Amino acid sequence: MTKKRILSGMRPTGPLHLGHLLGALNNWTKLQKEHECLFMVADWHALMSEYGDPKSIQDNIVNCVADWISCGIDPKRSAIFVQSQVTEHLELAMVLSDITPLSWLERCPTYKEQLREVKGRDLATYGFLGYPVLQAADIILYKANAVPVGEDQLPHLELTREIVRRFHHLYKKKIFPEPEPILTKTARLLGVDNRKMSKSFDNYIALSDTPEVIRKKVARMITDPARQKKTDPGHPDICNVFSYYNVFKSDLTSKIRKDCTSASIGCTEDKGRLADILIEHLKDIQKRRKKLLEDKAELNKILVDGTERARSIASKTLAEVKKLVGLA
Repeated sequence: MTKKRILSGMRPTGPLHLGHLLGALNNWTKLQKEHECLFMVADWHALMSEYGDPKSIQDNIVNCVADWISCGIDPKRSAIFVQSQVTEHLELAMVLSDITPLSWLERCPTYKEQLREVKGRDLATYGFLGYPVLQAADIILYKANAVPVGEDQLPHLELTREIVRRFHHLYKKKIFPEPEPILTKTARLLGVDNRKMSKSFDNYIALSDTPEVIRKKVARMITDPARQKKTDPGHPDICNVFSYYNVFKSDLTSKIRKDCTSASIGCTEDKGRLADILIEHLKDIQKRRKKLLEDKAELNKILVDGTERARSIASKTLAEVKKLVGLA
């Protein structure tokens, strides 16, 4: 049976955190065992929001790749590459931008949400409005059969499918599969302030955080708002700290629930225990990461190899497209 081809990526806009580990990387590690996977560092997408201060993008790319490999992405099984190093992405995006109605982009829910919520950066730009077109090009350039996504990303993938159908209708030949979603089911993990874990909110625990930093961040976590004193019985089901136990140390949840509801332990002690668990969980990842970052030449070799593998597919696809649209 032919393996399905999968394309996924992340923007290099800062440190990867526990949300990335649970929401994407653990899933990617499983998918690469069963599918042909291409994992892309989406630096063009990063520039769309970071264009005013892009100096950290290159360092973020290196750290991003080191985190991926440390978490289990195997460069022998999966192609790991940087988006801007495969020029066919922008060429195909240009073709797709010519056929994508403006109204399709303006209705994109993430576009409107980001304009409303992101402060301190002007996102009312041509590039940011058109990012779903580049995203569609990223996917179909490799004729990906599927894309791992969360439910909130389904509208983006449906837009890609609409663009594919419009391309086929206009040029009377079907050359792209309509990519299907692979829904990523993950436990809900909030940031230390009970909001969605996000680099924008600075409420995350990074995969690269030192034990000291992890302890400080966990100490800031919001716990049970109804528990005013240590002697008050707790309500673990509304406590963010308890939700982390469910994810990272589920065999302890019964004991933690009993200790909390009986007021046998206080929130400070509970946070200290959670910090120990997270530090232990990240220890091996951080060891592998440190070793990788000490050999930048090897990381560069991995990216060069991944780029060659990606380009070998992308160049053939773009040649087909140029022929169909009259550019070759």
